[in-house]
Amino acid sequence: MTALVARGLELRRGPRTVLAGVDVAVRPGELVLLAGRNGAGKSTLLRVLLGVERPAAGQVVLHDRAIGSWPAAARARALAFVPQDTETPFEFTGRELVAMGRHPHRRPGAGLAPDDFAAIDRALAAVDSERFADRSVTTLSGGEQRRIAVARALATEAPLLLLDEPTSNLDLEHALQLVGLLERLARAGRGILVASHDLNLLGARCDRAVLLHDGRVYADGVPTEALADANVAIVFGVAAKPAQGFFPRDYRLPEGVTPDLLR
Repeated sequence: MTALVARGLELRRGPRTVLAGVDVAVRPGELVLLAGRNGAGKSTLLRVLLGVERPAAGQVVLHDRAIGSWPAAARARALAFVPQDTETPFEFTGRELVAMGRHPHRRPGAGLAPDDFAAIDRALAAVDSERFADRSVTTLSGGEQRRIAVARALATEAPLLLLDEPTSNLDLEHALQLVGLLERLARAGRGILVASHDLNLLGARCDRAVLLHDGRVYADGVPTEALADANVAIVFGVAAKPAQGFFPRDYRLPEGVTPDLLR
């Protein structure tokens, strides 16, 4: 099965070290949280893992093969991405954008096949977006655009999924639905890496947490160890204490609410 492994990644921008000896892996069947302060290198690391930015040193390997040696279409079938910025100025409908996720599966010049339409419908249903899928994305809210972006990645049916702040702009219900969907996709065998600042939402549900600090992996392990108070104090510069008073709340979806690809 497909795994994504990075070893010894080094990257500099001018005098600043962005990545320094980073080792990280995403394997089938696991949901991994990537966290760190603003500017820690999370988005840069995602671009390097995708093969769209080259490190000065180190290597990214996708299924035992260097990421740069993969043909673009084959790489896109194996590795899907949801960027942090999902706004588009063009008058595409949501469904048309999601259909772009099927491009790696199509022969040049070929139209959409029945399998493509089925994958598009499943992806839209997974993020509860059918009711606005045929509207121009320029008329959608930020949260609706975010859901369309996630659906486009899901439509590729790639075994590996990388997401950069996927719950930003989502209301509480849809953020919980999305994280629940990612959990179920991981249980079904996909490898998922999520860059997020929401330690409470993702930390409680991921299999591993990776903390970036000063361009290095400061911690990598099960959440209760990687997100230990001492690590949070150094990586984020804040004290972690047990909840007191009314907040934080443990919000959950009602029983039986599981709109996802696996229904």
